[in-house]
Amino acid sequence: MSDTPLEAIDVQRRSGNEHFRAAGEATSFDVLDFWRWSTSDLVLNVTRGVLAEYIVAKALDVCTDKPREGWAEYDLETSEGVRIEVKSSAYLQSWPQKEYSKISFLVQKRFGMDPETKLPEATARRHAHVYVFAVLAHRDKLSVEPLDLSQWEFWAVPTRDLDRRTRSQHSITAPSLRRLAGEPVDFWHLRAAFDSAAERAGHPGAEERDAGQHE
Repeated sequence: MSDTPLEAIDVQRRSGNEHFRAAGEATSFDVLDFWRWSTSDLVLNVTRGVLAEYIVAKALDVCTDKPREGWAEYDLETSEGVRIEVKSSAYLQSWPQKEYSKISFLVQKRFGMDPETKLPEATARRHAHVYVFAVLAHRDKLSVEPLDLSQWEFWAVPTRDLDRRTRSQHSITAPSLRRLAGEPVDFWHLRAAFDSAAERAGHPGAEERDAGQHE
C-alpha cells in the first residue's frame, strides 16, 4: 500500500493552450486540439450530458470557474447549498436512426462515500435536493444545434417527489414527469421552476436569496 496521500486531485482550470510534451519538449498539439477532437459532437450522449450540466449551471448562476467534478455524488451546487443532479435526454442521436429516441432518464439511488470512514455508505440514496431533467427537444437533424438554448426544455423536481414514486425507482419517462411536475419549461423560465422545486424540497436557499434581494 502506498505511503503517498491519495486524496482528491486539485484539478486546475486549463486554458486550452497547454501543449503535450515528449522527452521534455513541447509538441505541436495542445489541449484545445484535444477538446476539438473529443467533444465537438455535442449531440453525442456523453458530451450532451456534460453540456446539459453546464447549461443548467448558467441558468441557475452556479459558479463554473472551477473544473467540473465528474466523480462527485451530485452534479452542481448553488451558492445557497442546494445540491442538483442533472439528467439529459434527446430525441436525436448522432448516429443513423429509424425513429426518434424515447425520452427517459436514469434516476437510480447510489451508494455515497462516508466522509469520515471513506467507505461506501450502507444505504443507497439520492444525494441531490433537486433533479433537473434537460431535454434537447429539437427533432430535425439538419438544424439541431445544442448551443441554441431555445432547442432545450427542462423539468425541475424535488428529490423527495422521486423518492415517493410508487413506480420505477430506476428510471423515469417524459409522460411520468408530466404527471409528476407538469409541462417542461424553457431555459429562460428554468430559474423560477428550480426555485419552486428547491422550496418544495424544504431547502431554504431560494427563500433566503429572494429575501436578500428585497432588503
